[in-house]
Amino acid sequence: MNDASMPQGRVDRLSALIDRFRISACVLGSALPPGEPAHLLLTGDETLDENEPLVLRRLVFRVDGTREGCRLQGRLAVAARVDLGGPGSPLATALPEEVCIDLAEAPALAAVAAVLHEEVTSPRCGGKAIVDRLCEIVVIRFLRHAIETGQARDGLIAGLGHPQIMLGLVAMHEAPERRWRLEELAGICGMSRTAFATGFRRTVGQTPGAYLQAWRLCLARQEIARGGVLKSVAGRVGFSSASAFSRAYSRQFGQPPSDHARVGFSSA
Repeated sequence: MNDASMPQGRVDRLSALIDRFRISACVLGSALPPGEPAHLLLTGDETLDENEPLVLRRLVFRVDGTREGCRLQGRLAVAARVDLGGPGSPLATALPEEVCIDLAEAPALAAVAAVLHEEVTSPRCGGKAIVDRLCEIVVIRFLRHAIETGQARDGLIAGLGHPQIMLGLVAMHEAPERRWRLEELAGICGMSRTAFATGFRRTVGQTPGAYLQAWRLCLARQEIARGGVLKSVAGRVGFSSASAFSRAYSRQFGQPPSDHARVGFSSA
């Protein structure tokens, strides 16, 4: 559990999310194959010397992966297909439809993007085995940058960027099964009960209780689709009974958990 006195820079805001909703990437190369969706696009400017490599300038991330409305500035350097954790992943739903980052303003992100570009354009021994892993690192660096620079006005990304609210979010992410009380979460954030409740709703767009329930159900849906036993899943994500879990699940997703258990993620 994170202590409220821990400096913001030492609080890991992403690991609990990534552990539950694993990021994966598939690099498509330096051109877009016909009909292939692409979520992550690195673009750059040609240099005056034709022997010099392309200079990376921008990273564009599109959640839906389609090309419509995506006007790239400069020449495409790397395109990749990215999965932020499967259907209903909170990482995917928290991001704006499109985020464009000037790499000159994000040196840490630019550094790993440059390594990825080098591996794609100048393949060497073992390159095929590492480009997708490098792209996953680029995506994680992108998420860090999105949080730290306030790329979202509200929602999860905005909450994780808030110096106090993010402590409560991390606590819920790390221990969803715990019977959290509002005053406990407020104390973790170093805020009064009222200030926390008001600030959380203003920043995240939901009450702390509503967010916690949605997070629990999101985790449960993932476990059920992977074959988890309903009663066991209900307890692991913090519901006191299978019947209470089933009612909440049906309200959230419009189907009882038994339906998703039969069809997995294909219904998402």
